Amino acid sequence: MPDCRKIIEKARSLELAGNYKSACEVRYEGFRELYDALPADDEVDLDWADDDQRAAIELANYSAIDHFLIGDWEMAAAIFELVLEIDPEDHLEATVRLAYTYLALGEYDSFDDIINDISDKLPDRQVLMLWSEWRRGGVLPEGNLVRFRTRFAPWFGEFTAAEHPVDDAYLADIDSDKPSQAALARELWLQTEHLWSAFGDFIEELKK
Repeated sequence: MPDCRKIIEKARSLELAGNYKSACEVRYEGFRELYDALPADDEVDLDWADDDQRAAIELANYSAIDHFLIGDWEMAAAIFELVLEIDPEDHLEATVRLAYTYLALGEYDSFDDIINDISDKLPDRQVLMLWSEWRRGGVLPEGNLVRFRTRFAPWFGEFTAAEHPVDDAYLADIDSDKPSQAALARELWLQTEHLWSAFGDFIEELKK
């Protein structure tokens, strides 16, 4: 198995130097080494408590996120699925991003299989439920919409805002020990913004 922690640190150094593309390439090549090192015919449940095995889970998840962010939905889904195979307890909440990816792919049966694994306390679930119905039938269910608008008001406000500035105030807030809900809402928007660039009709409907 490759030294996944070392690979993660190398990629992070490249990112800090502003070379995001090279960082993604380092993570993907590391993931490929990891994948080749895993047994082909046996299920592998890595131990989160073991530093090296936890790093392997993290590396796979980081590479999946890289593909998710550039809209390579099929590769992202495949790697997220592997993350859940090697980490069934889902310490990194790969299920959430996999659900977004399934909807982007239009794989609704796969989405239905995992949506109930996502807590209804997460704003992601409300976004996913609304987007799922919009993708399938072009409607936003009133009950889900009201729940999103009331129980997750900062997130609803962020998703319907005209601008989402990554300014000094936001950066200080999100990096603090206890980020505000407004900062967390903007963080979720930024993590999913590429989706709404590709499927902007959903956001336009939310704003009506």
